[in-house]
Amino acid sequence: MFRPLMPFEEAKRVIAEQLKPEAIGAEEILLLDAYNRVLKENVVSSLDIPPFSRSTVDGFAVQAEATFGAEENHPVRLSVCGVVSIGELPKIRIGKGEAAEIVTGAPVPAGADAVVKMEDTDRKDGELRVYRAVTKDGNVMKKGSDIRRGETVLEAGQVLGASEIGVLAALGLTTAKVFTIPVVAVLSTGGEVTEPGRELPAGKIYDINAYSLCTAVRESGGKPLYLGVVPDDEAELRRALNNALVSADMVLTSGGVSVGPHDLTPQILNSLGKPGVFVNGIAVKPGKPTTVARVGKKPVFALPGHPTSALLQFHLLARPVVQVMSGRTATEVKSVRALAAARMFSAKGRRTFIMVKLKRGLSKGFVAEPVETGASGAITTLAKADGFVEVPANQQFIDAGEEVSVGILKGAL
Repeated sequence: MFRPLMPFEEAKRVIAEQLKPEAIGAEEILLLDAYNRVLKENVVSSLDIPPFSRSTVDGFAVQAEATFGAEENHPVRLSVCGVVSIGELPKIRIGKGEAAEIVTGAPVPAGADAVVKMEDTDRKDGELRVYRAVTKDGNVMKKGSDIRRGETVLEAGQVLGASEIGVLAALGLTTAKVFTIPVVAVLSTGGEVTEPGRELPAGKIYDINAYSLCTAVRESGGKPLYLGVVPDDEAELRRALNNALVSADMVLTSGGVSVGPHDLTPQILNSLGKPGVFVNGIAVKPGKPTTVARVGKKPVFALPGHPTSALLQFHLLARPVVQVMSGRTATEVKSVRALAAARMFSAKGRRTFIMVKLKRGLSKGFVAEPVETGASGAITTLAKADGFVEVPANQQFIDAGEEVSVGILKGAL
């Protein structure tokens, strides 16, 4: 007989109340190492960008007024007084009736307020003929028009990608203050589990969960610490859990949480520190044995041994905790609308998550096709499924052709 099961929504509420995760710290790192890190504080510009008014075309810096009336058959004639090069301040000043050759990106010289495109001019013997008028500030990017001194250009909590790091470099910065990455210890339990790379003894399987969970931790903003496989031995499991709690900010285990004689994890967690276990079985399928604890301030998610169950419950329950600890905003699993390709049944009295593969339908929408596995431990489910459909505990089935919401477990479709 399995222990009393906690409804799924209640389990999520209790986890939120008991864990109250928060970012674990901050550090200053080199900009070149800041990809995918989360800003700790707002970034305020200490300078104008661009720091000077610059030409956006190759052409001639002029006083716009001097070009008024220029036409194809009646060009305006100006005197060329010099050349403006890129990367240096101009040493000339544009007077009335004058023009200076300029290249894209070069500073606009004093006296000029516009740039005529090269293709709208003709030059001969020091005289420039302008065939099209230009308005004030035409073809000029004004000083501070992109970023103004004192402007907040990036906000705390933003994840740094290529664009954001480019903005920081444009401000002349070489470092960024970011949230510390939480370390998440990951270990597998069970006498039937063997680490990949070793010879596979009879009756054993390779450790799938630790590798998929470590990757999921990294995707969520954490740093996985793989601690290997621990046999179903109370002393060894206790030692491994103590080591995990000392070495990491959060702990993930898989296996050892059901009701068998070797399922020791919940009892050991209760003995390692207060408050101990506060979720011990959830009314869901797959993932019924999922156990959640807190030892001191450190969260522990003891997930089922079945690969699909472990990864699904990580995404539903543990992922938001890792996100917040890394300084990110906890996000719901992304979803898309689809039509059910077949009837999907719930497990009596439990919220059921049906693993599905998404395909394009005739109407250009998605069709959700159940992944037939026969058991939550089927390994190929991880590769076949794009996401899941929820069937509420009080609903018998979802009918074929019915519109459903599909939670996405893989990258953008």
